[in-house]
Order: sequence, then C-alpha cells, then structure tokens
Amino acid sequence: MNRVVVTGAGCVTPIGNSLDEFEKALYAGKNGIGKITRFELPDYKCTLAAEVKDFDPAARLDKNAIRKSDLYTIYALCAAEEAVGMSGIIGRVDPEEIGVYIGSGIGGFNTFCSEHENMLKNGARRVSPQFIPKMIGNIAAGSTAIHFGAKGPCIAHTTACATSATAIGEAYRAIQVGAATAMICGGSEATITPLAVAGFGNMQALSTATDPDAASLPFDKRRGGFVMGEGAGVLVLEEYEHAVARGAEILAEVVGYGTTCDAHHITAPDPTAEEVARAIRLAKKGNDVSPEKIYFNAHGTGTKLNDATETAALKKVFGEDAGRVHISSTKSMTGHMLGAAGAVEAIASIYALRNGEVPPTINLNEPDEECDLDYTPNKPVKADIELALSNSLGFGGHNVCLAFSKVR
Repeated sequence: MNRVVVTGAGCVTPIGNSLDEFEKALYAGKNGIGKITRFELPDYKCTLAAEVKDFDPAARLDKNAIRKSDLYTIYALCAAEEAVGMSGIIGRVDPEEIGVYIGSGIGGFNTFCSEHENMLKNGARRVSPQFIPKMIGNIAAGSTAIHFGAKGPCIAHTTACATSATAIGEAYRAIQVGAATAMICGGSEATITPLAVAGFGNMQALSTATDPDAASLPFDKRRGGFVMGEGAGVLVLEEYEHAVARGAEILAEVVGYGTTCDAHHITAPDPTAEEVARAIRLAKKGNDVSPEKIYFNAHGTGTKLNDATETAALKKVFGEDAGRVHISSTKSMTGHMLGAAGAVEAIASIYALRNGEVPPTINLNEPDEECDLDYTPNKPVKADIELALSNSLGFGGHNVCLAFSKVR
C-alpha cells in the first residue's frame, strides 16, 4: 500500500478566511459566533450563528465563476485555490492522476431557498436556468475539477456532519491503492438561512443562547445545542514517494482512517458509544503512541448526547489512560460547520501536530461530571504531539476518525 502525505491545505472559516488567519485565531481562542446578520427571524428562539466574515471571493476567483456558483461552491473553490497553490501539484502531477473528493452535507441551500421564493413570487418561468447546477450537492467537486483540470476520480461524498472527514479518508484510500497520485479533498457548507435555522432549531439541535460566549459550549455542563457555522476546508493528499521526489513540503502523513455506522437512530448517537470507539480504534491501529502524546480533536458539538457519548468512546479506547489524552473541540470557536467541519478540524489537528500546541476549547467554565477528561479549557497547551486524531460524527449514525502523524 502506498504511503499518503498532506502537501496542501486551505480554508474559509468563521474565524479566518485563510490558513494564516485561521491558525492565529485558533491559538488566540477567537470566538467566531455572533448575532445573525444576514436575515431576521422575528420572535424565533435561535439568533446566533458562526458566519464567515469579510469574505471577498473576487480576490481568488473570476466574476463568472462567482456568478454561476452557490455560496457553498464559492467557499470550496477558494479553499481549494489555497490548498492547491500551497501543494504545487499543478504541472507536476498528470491531470489524469489528480482526483477530487469534495462533499457537502446539504449542498446549495442558499440557491434552493432563493429560487423557491422566486418561483412562489414570480412564477415558474422566472426560475433561473442555473438553479439546478448551482444547487446540486456534487457541483463543488465538479467545479473544482473543472477549475484545476483534474481528470482523476471525482466524487462528492455526503455523510452529514462527517462529510469532509469521509472525503479525506476515502481520498487517502484512493492513493493507497494507486487510483490516484494526488487528491484534492474536503468539504464545504453554506446553510445559514432562515429555513435551515428553523429546521435545526425545531428539532432542538441548536443553542438558544443569546450570549455568543455562552452558546457553543462543548463538554460544559451548560451546553444546550450547537451553533450553526459555515465555510470550507480542503486538503491536498499525495503519494509519499512522488511528493518526496518533487521536493514538496510535507505538512503531515495520513496514517489511519476509521469509518463505522451506529445503525441506531437517524439523529441521536448510540449511547453505548461502541461504534464511535471502533472508528477511533481503526484510525489508531498500528500507531502505538503514549496517550500524553496524542491530540484528539473531538466532534464536540455542544449537545448533551454527543459530548457524553464521545467521552464514553474515548474511555472505551484508552481505558484508564483516557485522562492523559489531549482533547479539544474547536467548534467552541468555529461553531458547527456541518459538512465542512471534518476538514477544517483536520487542519486544526495538523497544526497541533506541527506546532506542538493543543488548541483550546473556549468558554469551558463549568465542568460536567459526565465529561471528565482533559478538554484543554480556554487556553492552548504546549505538548509533544506525535499522533493527531480528528473525529467526526454525522446524522444517520456516521462515525469517522482520521489519524495524522509527522513523517517517520
């Protein structure tokens, strides 16, 4: 099996629209959550979101691409531009050997909502001919392949909030077996709309807090739901020998991927945590590292069930040593970026590995007896990290864990 390394990364997030901005904000404990600015839902209980701010796609994309694309595709293309630019694969890898796995949990929801409203107001003849291609969930992957002339495998995975972690894991497998030399992979989401907020809110998944510093509270006793975020995260994975031969900078090595299904409930995690634990074990398999040298980027949504279940899974995997593992939830800063979350959190995990510093779980002020591990409250911690695990769970029972290490 081929070894697989990361040679590029890019992101658009609620705490920064580039890798440099994201890294600085991550370690500063910046809170990307605030009052929703794009619309008002009078008398509705959910008023906060983690919006992307000061975003100018024209700095990276031409006007035609912007005009023809939903916001989720625009986020994906901008993140991919940064990742591919960093990697230097264009012109160094055969286009037929470059694949694209970029998914989305929901797809072009802004376009869906605006065109539905347009039809109700103005009639069917006024619906844009661009409606379907802008909306469909595979178009970020297709547009990225077109943008870079990537002619290898192109797939848009959808595993809800585990989507971009799945895309990275499957891209890793594709390179392992020789189906591609390089893969542009990750996910994107742009669903901060009245309909999505109402939908998630009415299923009691969202926080109803009005204070941004008391809203996204992973592992805190006060937690009451997630805060919707948005953006994109993209990695470039490459076959190790090829990357070394061309002198590429290697950010990390992908050393494991675990994927399982609870087969339990469409939205709630299985409280036994058996399959979450198995996904972690699968990713960790063959990577024998002392617990204090492991960083675990938790799915950590700030819902009652998720955080308790994930804590239980870690105890199943590490036993009495679970308290020695460095854990944090960067969703405390970014909110829940849904289909983009896994990729952005993979980038955060790579930073922890490279910097020897664990990003914090901000606003963790009231510990919960159900969540009694080391979640790195409020301040980053220096640590000699040898293995980074990034965990993602999704509606439908999807469990995904990715493992990264320094090149050995």
